[in-house]
Amino acid sequence: MDLELYEQHGTLPAIDGVPLFYGRAGVGMAGIPLVLNDGIGCDGFAWRYLMPKLAERHPVVHWNYRSHGRSGSGSGSSLARLTLPALAEDMVRVMDGLHLERAVLLGHSMGTQVALEAYRLAPERVAGLVLLCGSSGRITHTFHGGDMLHRVLPGVSALVAKNRSAARGVFGRIPARVAYRLGTLSGEIDKRTFRLADFERYWDHIATMDPDRFLTLLDAAGSHSAEDLLPRIATPTLVVAADGDTFTPPELAKQMADRIPGAEHFLVRAASHGAPVEHPIEIQLRIEKFLRERVERVAAPPAQPSRAT
Repeated sequence: MDLELYEQHGTLPAIDGVPLFYGRAGVGMAGIPLVLNDGIGCDGFAWRYLMPKLAERHPVVHWNYRSHGRSGSGSGSSLARLTLPALAEDMVRVMDGLHLERAVLLGHSMGTQVALEAYRLAPERVAGLVLLCGSSGRITHTFHGGDMLHRVLPGVSALVAKNRSAARGVFGRIPARVAYRLGTLSGEIDKRTFRLADFERYWDHIATMDPDRFLTLLDAAGSHSAEDLLPRIATPTLVVAADGDTFTPPELAKQMADRIPGAEHFLVRAASHGAPVEHPIEIQLRIEKFLRERVERVAAPPAQPSRAT
């Protein structure tokens, strides 16, 4: 994400010393803090339009996962911490470093899994959950409604491991325009709402990632599940889905919302997995309504009776 979107930014150490980048906007706002969690391979592109709007009423923190964006990667041994529970620990570490006692956690795509694991780790720190275009886990088993990605991933990972230098070259040399064109032809991207300039921001970051780390995290996200946690969630929750999402089909979001007690479900029409980029105003208004009615109202101290004069 562009640095100009932040009022403050810096790094904090993870539990193993890896630097974790964070940016803050809306620092002077009095609303409850919001913490933004990305999808895999992302460094903020999904929040580019939402973050400034949300920061008009709330302090907002966006951070980069290890091996993403401006955060560090660590040594080869740090691959062991490319898991969903470990990323949740990193996120709570960021909250600690910024002295955030409680916050609403927003997650896009895999960020949904990170937010759920953070709730499992420290439920008392979570004032609410906003889960966008994600599911409770096992994402490689449900991609495009099937388990093809799960079945081919081990072979792809083995091929990359044997040909690391070549894989890095291929990973970084596919032009964004070509990838965008393929996405529009396959129906993954609606060029009417998902602009090339936004896709380029996403692709530019993907191209810089180490394929080993990307595939390690993809495998971890595909193996992880927070399904057992859903019935025990006791914080206000909003689940946002997109009717044209092929990465995490919208029926999965509906099932997740049905399993979380009292969760709200909101379906964005004519939208893809990139719904926060395609329809930021619609999603912002729905999030603000949720925060106003379900989070801030609960957090506000009870009104004191007026004294008779």
